[in-house]
Amino acid sequence: PFYTRRCLTEDPSWSLVTVPSLIELCLQHIDHNFEKNPILNYLLPEHQKKVVDRLSTSLPLAVTANIVSHEDYWKRCCLERWPVCDVSNYGDSWKRMFFERHLENVVKFFIPNTTDPKEVLELIPLCKGYVRKLEIDQFLPPLREDQKEERNDLSDTEDDAELGEVYMHHYDLKDLITALPHLEALHLTYGVKNCGMNFEWSLFNFTELDCSNLAAAVKMCRNLKVFKLTRSKVDDDKIKLLARNLQHHPCLLELDLSHNLIRDHGAQALGKLISHSRLETLDLCNNQIGHLGAQALAQGLAESSTLTSLNLRLNFVEDKGGEAIGRALLTNTSLKSLHLGSNNLAEPTAAVFSQVLAQNTTLTSISFSCNHLGMDGGKHLLEGLANNKTLTELDLRHTEVEQETDFLIHEIVWANREAVRLGSLQHSTTEPL
Repeated sequence: PFYTRRCLTEDPSWSLVTVPSLIELCLQHIDHNFEKNPILNYLLPEHQKKVVDRLSTSLPLAVTANIVSHEDYWKRCCLERWPVCDVSNYGDSWKRMFFERHLENVVKFFIPNTTDPKEVLELIPLCKGYVRKLEIDQFLPPLREDQKEERNDLSDTEDDAELGEVYMHHYDLKDLITALPHLEALHLTYGVKNCGMNFEWSLFNFTELDCSNLAAAVKMCRNLKVFKLTRSKVDDDKIKLLARNLQHHPCLLELDLSHNLIRDHGAQALGKLISHSRLETLDLCNNQIGHLGAQALAQGLAESSTLTSLNLRLNFVEDKGGEAIGRALLTNTSLKSLHLGSNNLAEPTAAVFSQVLAQNTTLTSISFSCNHLGMDGGKHLLEGLANNKTLTELDLRHTEVEQETDFLIHEIVWANREAVRLGSLQHSTTEPL
């Protein structure tokens, strides 16, 4: 018999799998034309993800902000832009992180009279749903011609700041922060980073106009819970203005004014604020508050039912101020944490706090570090602690307390801490599931 053999030439790598499906071709088209026609919300969830995974991170925010909600996309945007990204500081939301940090950067590099304010205001509709916290550690002054030839008889001193008051106004935050409905925390530092050889004192000038604008803005931020204004040379006049505007704020719980120039008159205004607000935390570390200011704060403390933490570290309250705060704590039942480190305190303050430790059942943490309590001061505190069951932290480093007294105090405080720990463990095991 005669046999015929037919040979077919085929591509061994050819397969139907390599032919894009119609769906895939459509998704590719959507991806390539996303800027002109962002129809993401019309797609099924699995198709949305495929498009988003291929979207460019350089697309205009006006296109992506209110359309793309996928966290993976915003994670890519963050990681491509910033080398360090800790999403836990942003409620575990990459989208929130992106918009908060992007907005912060825009404000940090805003130059008054040069940058168009629209650059900031146009971002508001895009980011207002996501911004809950802003940390702005730089405010640039307006550009000006070099005037050093005109004042070559002046050295690089604080005199620059006086000359700078006229022109050194900064970006007014009012229109921005009052348009962010979810803003809960605001941390500001008026200064310039990395100024190098262009250093002038006037670059670090928080002016009266800045203060007036900021006070009005913060007063209108009705949901603000945390306000920090640090390292900004805030003096008594400025803090009085700020305190007046914050006095009846409905939500403010934490106020940080550390590393400023607040003296007694400013502290008096803050004393009134403590007694007329819902404030829970007040940080006045590293200011210039003396005994009169401390007495005013003590009066506010005696009238407050909400303040739980007061930090007066690195001030000048001395024994007259320390004793006043101690007497206020004989009646106050809200304060849990008090820091009086480095305030030139001595044995008279420790004597008053002996009574406080014997009577107060609210305080859990006190720091007297870097004071001159001496041997007698240590004995006073030990006597007060005899029946105290609530204090779990007492910092007596560099207070000249006798070593044996310090050891006995530490034993009592440690026992209180262990009792609290065991109590919380028992409470957690007896709670119904």
